Amino acid sequence: MKSLLIAALMLGAASLVSAQSTAQDAHHKAASDNKAKPAKPKPSASRTEIKTTAKNMAAGVEAAEAALTPDELALAELVHTGRMACELGAVVNVKADDKAPGHFEVTGKGFKYRMVPVASRTGALRLEDEKAGAVWIQLANKSMLMNQKIGQRQADECMSPEQAIVAEALRKNPVPGLLDAPGTASASAK
Repeated sequence: MKSLLIAALMLGAASLVSAQSTAQDAHHKAASDNKAKPAKPKPSASRTEIKTTAKNMAAGVEAAEAALTPDELALAELVHTGRMACELGAVVNVKADDKAPGHFEVTGKGFKYRMVPVASRTGALRLEDEKAGAVWIQLANKSMLMNQKIGQRQADECMSPEQAIVAEALRKNPVPGLLDAPGTASASAK
């Protein structure tokens, strides 16, 4: 992904140099044609050329950032989407971006994030909006939204219909704790 970003920046820089060189060549030609009459020096690149080059560079950077690896695209297939009810009456909407595979819009009261999947060592599915510092963590039985920049959990106990089924099954048949002896119920089930 970094190589795409570097390539986009190099392409933009090459366009800017080319625009400046073309403008300088035109200036020198005009000056040699009108030797008797001194011409006013013109800027090496017009503001329009610079703005166009900057927009092209930004588009290249955006395209490089949007590119996801095959692993990230595979993770995106596992994301639960739709309207999810959370604790304390909160609601989170997770919607896949049709124009950018693997990208998601996560919205709710007071927030809107554009997120992409990130590999996790724990096995939890993570979506992140790096700029905003937001992280959506999806487990088998619930999801939560945290904002690391403001240091708070924005939504917890959010469940898609699939997660609600798993949560109910865990409630009825709790998984034994790590410290429980085999064949005994966990302390929370007693």
